[in-house]
Amino acid sequence: MAKTQKEFFNDIIVMAQEMGREDIVDFAKKRIEVLERKTGSKKPTKTQAENITLKETILSVMSDTGMTVTEIQSKDDVLANLSNQKVSALLRQLVEEGKAVKTVDKKKSFFALAG
Repeated sequence: MAKTQKEFFNDIIVMAQEMGREDIVDFAKKRIEVLERKTGSKKPTKTQAENITLKETILSVMSDTGMTVTEIQSKDDVLANLSNQKVSALLRQLVEEGKAVKTVDKKKSFFALAG
């Protein structure tokens, strides 16, 4: 996996400290601060904000027992107007976030609320 700029600057700091070059250490630390300010100020895009709302809707209609994507879509009019692929992608994100659990039975995926 490729290194981020922050990781490179941290490597530079270590090497510069070994060489006794505090000027380079200070420069690299300032660059890291700039990078952190840039990443800290990002707000979600319009689509990301919509997806957060859709994921909350999905969680509100899900049960503790497994439901298929189609069953989840049938519980809400907004979800019914989305494609199966879109709902599946949002469910995958919910599984990655630990808010939902996926089980597969005979090639059919079921989703339930986590914990």
